[in-house]
Amino acid sequence: MTIYKNSFIGCLLLWIWHGLYDTYRQSGIARLLCRLSAWWGGVFSGSAIMTFFTREGTIPRAWHGSLSCRLLETVINLPAALLYWIYRKLRAVFENSFFALLAFSVGEQVPAFIGWVMLGILIIPYKHWNNWYSLIGFIVALFLFIVGGMRCRSLRLNATAVGPWTVLFAAAICMAWPLSVYSSLSFRFLFFHITCMLCVIVTVSAIEREEQLTRLVGFTTMALFLVSAYAMVQRIQGVEVNTSYVDLTVNAGMPGRVFSMFENPNAFAEILLLLLPLAAALLLGSRTLLGKLAALAAFGLGILAIGMTYSRSSWIGLLIAATVFVFFWNRRLIPVCILLAVVALPLLPETIFHRVLTIFNTSDSSTSSRFPLYKAALALIRERPVRGAGLGTDAVRKVVKDLNLYHGVAPFVHAHDVYLQVWLETGLVGVIAFIAAIFSGIKNAAKAVKLSSCSRQVRLITIGGAGAMAGIMVGGVADYIWNYPRVMVVFWFVFGVMLSGVKLAKKHAK
Repeated sequence: MTIYKNSFIGCLLLWIWHGLYDTYRQSGIARLLCRLSAWWGGVFSGSAIMTFFTREGTIPRAWHGSLSCRLLETVINLPAALLYWIYRKLRAVFENSFFALLAFSVGEQVPAFIGWVMLGILIIPYKHWNNWYSLIGFIVALFLFIVGGMRCRSLRLNATAVGPWTVLFAAAICMAWPLSVYSSLSFRFLFFHITCMLCVIVTVSAIEREEQLTRLVGFTTMALFLVSAYAMVQRIQGVEVNTSYVDLTVNAGMPGRVFSMFENPNAFAEILLLLLPLAAALLLGSRTLLGKLAALAAFGLGILAIGMTYSRSSWIGLLIAATVFVFFWNRRLIPVCILLAVVALPLLPETIFHRVLTIFNTSDSSTSSRFPLYKAALALIRERPVRGAGLGTDAVRKVVKDLNLYHGVAPFVHAHDVYLQVWLETGLVGVIAFIAAIFSGIKNAAKAVKLSSCSRQVRLITIGGAGAMAGIMVGGVADYIWNYPRVMVVFWFVFGVMLSGVKLAKKHAK
């Protein structure tokens, strides 16, 4: 960095930058934007909206230190407590064993192991992927965490930081299998959800320091770069237009949609939507030039890739994610961002601009085909509003067929809406717990990032996680984002990263 600043090119670029900045600062546009930002900040400072987002709910507040929470943590930490007792009794034996010390050291580096697991989940091509990989990966992570807790008493599964609504949703998932109309069809989906449960509890429990959280996000940013770079290669080589993904009568001239390591371009877009806010957080929070450049490369390629997926719901979700990110980071910049977005709109490529215009076009078959799906899903909810049909898309699809509720042209695969699908699979308690868990996590993130003791890096990563969750939940209105189990794992991983940031912020405050 010093060599760059002292070079002729560096000095020239800095001189140009300072000249442009001074010119802008003295312009009328700058004064107008400053006034708008000041007005915007004044509107929300101390407002009811900000109070609602930053106050802690009654149930989450009662969860901390409650008998239910303490009992749950006692039960899930019994293996670690037993191993810790054995270690104390045989301390000399373990401390003189090379393999025992190696196991303890590996067990204390679980966040790095989770990073490698997530890297594998994200970059293994679809034709070589098996959903057992992610389950095995997080079972091993749990085992290593328990082994690490044999010597280190602070390494314990933390149900307090996970929150009551997440625990209730996990319980609803477990109950949805035996209560399913077709429990045999629901059985394999139970393992998909168990993978996600392990992902959340181990990630939140294992991260104890800021550098661990930063390194973990660094792994996912590296994966973002790799899958986005491969999407660029696909675009250069050419992707065949799949008529099942796009209506060519409305989207004439649109090229094939890239999908990178995943089978479906929508699934790839959802992965990008979840990871881009974390890459933005790493870009803004990195303390080194190399780190900023690496995050910038991943973020830039990711933006290009999500454009090439032509996934409209993910575009809207990304817009919401960016709004939430800027709002929590520096809400005074929102007017500036709105102005830049309006200016950039005409600069979009023609195919993307036309794709945006079809978002609310009901003549688009991919849009109109959703209405029979929603109608069938709502009809099934009226039939079984409390218990649902059963865990997994297979059970729901079979019940819809049995009751003859769907009358569309395309086959019924799922409800094409994450809220309807979760209700169909887990019942009324499940969908309430799911919405409350995500919304409560975002609220806790909003509260945590306001703490003065929260470091810049933790604050930005927590904001990135909250933005990603808000964006994907909006995108889930028009698509069932968990149709691919890999996307489900990444969803709950980002949720776990957000909760880890909240935990670290509160830890620093104490």
